[in-house]
Amino acid sequence: MLYVDHAAGGPVRAEVLEAMAPFLLGRFGNPSSVHTVGEDVSAALEDARRRIAGVLGMRAGDVVFTSGGTEANNLAIAGLALGARGRRPGHLITTAIEHASVLAVGRYLARMHDYDLDILPVDTRGRVRPDDVAAAVRDDTAVISIGYANNEIGTVQDVAAIAATAGGIPVHVDAVQAAGWMPLAGLGVDALSIAGHKIGAPQGIGALAVRGRLPLEPVLHGGGQERGRRSGTQNVAGAVALAVALELAEQERTDAATRATAAREEFTARVLATIPGARLTGDAVDRLPGLASFVFTGTSGEAVLLELERRGIITSSGSACAAGSTDPSHVLAAIGLTDDETRTAVRFSFDRTAPPAPAALADALAAAVAAIRSAA
Repeated sequence: MLYVDHAAGGPVRAEVLEAMAPFLLGRFGNPSSVHTVGEDVSAALEDARRRIAGVLGMRAGDVVFTSGGTEANNLAIAGLALGARGRRPGHLITTAIEHASVLAVGRYLARMHDYDLDILPVDTRGRVRPDDVAAAVRDDTAVISIGYANNEIGTVQDVAAIAATAGGIPVHVDAVQAAGWMPLAGLGVDALSIAGHKIGAPQGIGALAVRGRLPLEPVLHGGGQERGRRSGTQNVAGAVALAVALELAEQERTDAATRATAAREEFTARVLATIPGARLTGDAVDRLPGLASFVFTGTSGEAVLLELERRGIITSSGSACAAGSTDPSHVLAAIGLTDDETRTAVRFSFDRTAPPAPAALADALAAAVAAIRSAA
């Protein structure tokens, strides 16, 4: 089996599993307990926090452990908006191609707290202009939330330029897909979300790094863990796993990006040359190194996926986060595709450590598309 759906998630790395295993077995204490067993795991938790902060270019106290990227995005947007504005309605800025967790929490704040939500358009490559973001800023803007790299089409935004023109408004970046592929430090942003299962840690662990000077209203209330910003007993094994996975991904990032870019470009060129009607979606240059996404006229994306799986290749038609949804992709609609075109989409996302053989993958895809078309 060839698995090329790493944007949805991948296996836990052996080094990560080894590092977290003691906290699933012998070192099982609650980090909030005031005894030696609790103090032992509390020290490990803080070490993980420090190591993650080092990769992100933040302070250790800025890092809040969460259950994943969705919770981190919710905490960033709702927490910063409500922390800054309290009960006063305010204004939010994001784009039309953001992850569902970003758009949903923005709509929640609009619906339940009377916030104004600006959802900025993108161009046909999926790019938003920094000047358009700056032009949308108002006196009551509470948060700007931008995805660093899109999970469906791979387009990478110039988040540093957006942060530089934000005029002091807190900028949150959803870096869940960018981690391990793009630089995470030195972006000039105020908050940044990551998720473990994209970089070799288990599902169910993530982090939000948010500048300590910014007031952050918790979205989970209880015992006041994470310095009062996220209540709930911490997942110490997951935090340790996230720290190890993030450090490894950062160490390998440049070489991994170089290998994956070469494989992606060869794969893309062969697909476009051998499959009539194939179109690349997203920016051809400013995109994730290991992600190639296409639409194929005269097919069904789901049918292509099934045909590929019959041939031993596992991939997806886009986001794995819209559970069971058959609605057209809001990302592909935002870049100008019709509903029919969006339903022909297929996404390939590569492993950082071992990209697939581009020619063999492209030939298998060509055969799958041809089989679907001939059966129509």
